[in-house]
Amino acid sequence: MIVTQRNIGRNAAAPYISPQGALAEATALLATQPEAALARAEAILNRARGLPPAELLACQALRRLGRPKAALPRLVALARSQPHIPAVLWELAQAASETGDIRTAIAALENLTRQQPSVASGWFLMAKALRKAGREKDGWRADLSGVHASSHDPELLKAAMAMNEGRLDEAGTILKARLGRMPDDPPGIRLLGEIHWRRGDMTEALELVERAVALAPGFDLARDFLIRLLLQTNRLSEALDHATILQHSPLKSPGHDLLMASVLVRLGDQERAGEIYRRLLAHQPEQPQVWQNLGHVLKTLGRQAEAVHAYRQAVKHQPTMGEAWWSLANLKTVKLDADDIAAMERALVALEPDAEERREDVFHLHFSLGKAHEDRKDHAASFDHYDRGNRLRRSMVLHDADVFSAEIAATADCFTAAFITERGEGGCPAPDPIFIVGLPRSGSTLVEQILSSHSRVEGTMELPDMMMMASRLQSRVDEGEFPDFRSMIAALTPADRLRLGEEYIERTRVHRRTDRPLFIDKMPNNWQHVGLIRLILPHAKIIDARRHPMSCCFSGWKQHFARGQTFSYDLTDIGRYYRDYVALMADYDAAAPGAVHRVIYENMVQDTEQEIRRLLDYIGLPFEQACVEFYNNDRAVRTASSEQVRQPIFTAGMEQWKQYEPWLEPLAEALGPLVESYPDLPSDIVS
Repeated sequence: MIVTQRNIGRNAAAPYISPQGALAEATALLATQPEAALARAEAILNRARGLPPAELLACQALRRLGRPKAALPRLVALARSQPHIPAVLWELAQAASETGDIRTAIAALENLTRQQPSVASGWFLMAKALRKAGREKDGWRADLSGVHASSHDPELLKAAMAMNEGRLDEAGTILKARLGRMPDDPPGIRLLGEIHWRRGDMTEALELVERAVALAPGFDLARDFLIRLLLQTNRLSEALDHATILQHSPLKSPGHDLLMASVLVRLGDQERAGEIYRRLLAHQPEQPQVWQNLGHVLKTLGRQAEAVHAYRQAVKHQPTMGEAWWSLANLKTVKLDADDIAAMERALVALEPDAEERREDVFHLHFSLGKAHEDRKDHAASFDHYDRGNRLRRSMVLHDADVFSAEIAATADCFTAAFITERGEGGCPAPDPIFIVGLPRSGSTLVEQILSSHSRVEGTMELPDMMMMASRLQSRVDEGEFPDFRSMIAALTPADRLRLGEEYIERTRVHRRTDRPLFIDKMPNNWQHVGLIRLILPHAKIIDARRHPMSCCFSGWKQHFARGQTFSYDLTDIGRYYRDYVALMADYDAAAPGAVHRVIYENMVQDTEQEIRRLLDYIGLPFEQACVEFYNNDRAVRTASSEQVRQPIFTAGMEQWKQYEPWLEPLAEALGPLVESYPDLPSDIVS
């Protein structure tokens, strides 16, 4: 442009601004003042008709003002003249999608993703458009392409690296800034969810990962992670729904089948889980982990010979697989021979270079060798391996016996007779649950098998729901909402107690497969929550399965548990735990006489029918001979006693601990007078 004196005079109050400068100013207004941006863009177009950047800006402003129909024809024309400008194609796709012109949106996005295949946002937008067009599978594939494109995003890679190196705050800062710019970015949202999970914030983690899946339903890795989070929080029905969706992914993966099998196992559907494992092995038999998983299912179903074969296949394909060896030993009715012992000892030698990384295999092998030597009556060698396995496992878990004892004392101080009376009526009136509590290896599986043989009682499994609900209540104290446990429990209104009781009934409904009116929850650790159970489920039955303290504790110490029993890997810890358990149950007996029915294991063994009649009388059920013949019940049993309860009662294991007595002094000291007074209580506990 030639600047003349006339020009200067005419524009003396307003300096000349080039179209590019005016465009930059207008663009700066788009996010916060789209109406002003539109006016500026139209003014530029009046001076420079058809200027593509100004036309694009006007269309962007129209869409932000909620006028996509006005923007669409202009964008169509602009895309014809500027077919290689990604921003034009992106805006056209957005406007077309918002006006329901899905065909135009898809065409624009296909062009865009051809030009920029590494830009994830285009793929995710195309996935939404394809779903609107009813092209579900194509939409799923577009989401997968978006996830693949995101795997090369430098910002996401930087955040992922920081997270994996433990720099969670740094990773979180990167992702929060990114989501401020891109609030609907599925990979960024999922990654932030994982950061919250690593911090232990399960609620926030679930919300974020659920949002990522909602934004990109074909984001298989996010759905996989969501299923695992749902399993951790025991939301099994939702986990099953998502696992079912994942089965239909166009990107087939054995991992999807394995995850479905895990969900089915948690739901108690062992048969369907077994079918999945068999199908995977038919295609690829050299998979030790799948063989082991199949063995677990077969053991639970009582098909012992097949379980043994499966475990043998696992160690054949991976001789250092400690858990498979332990699974064999843990069948109780299987005896490992000299060849097995030699194979396990070779496995320990092979693991030595990687012993720190392979600690789980190492301690499983020690537990297995302990059982093998026990079967051969070499008690010194047996104890040595049990001891080594327990010491290693103890170093890997957190358990503070002093803190735990203080928590139990606080619970006892809360649920006094006066406190229970003050609470009055309340809770859910459902009579359905029968809780079997106590220590592991106390005979609780036997009691469960007896009761589940009754025509009116359904056996389920060790359900974590009550413990999770109690933990949620305790967190209100830990977070400072209440000064102590007692004040938190006292604050529960009758409506709160009703709601909590109904929540428990609803949460456990997924495990009930029959129309039997009563069901068993055999989580042994629920002895810690008998007071809460009675407050929220006043008509539930509570059975305390108790066994001689030395026999019970030693059996628990030499039993490696898959999860949860962190107190069981030290003789002193487990002895103190038994004392805490007995003390709390004694206090509750005094506060609410008759509320809990006690089954003494040794009495059940010696006079089975009489003890069964007492048990059924407490529950209010008529006697049935099937309860005495419980070993004919072919229901699935998941605990360590699964094979023993499929046989008539035997007494061989009652005095096993005495073979190890020379090494059990720490346990005896921790138990104190409980050993001599059993089954009665010493005066220091009764008082």
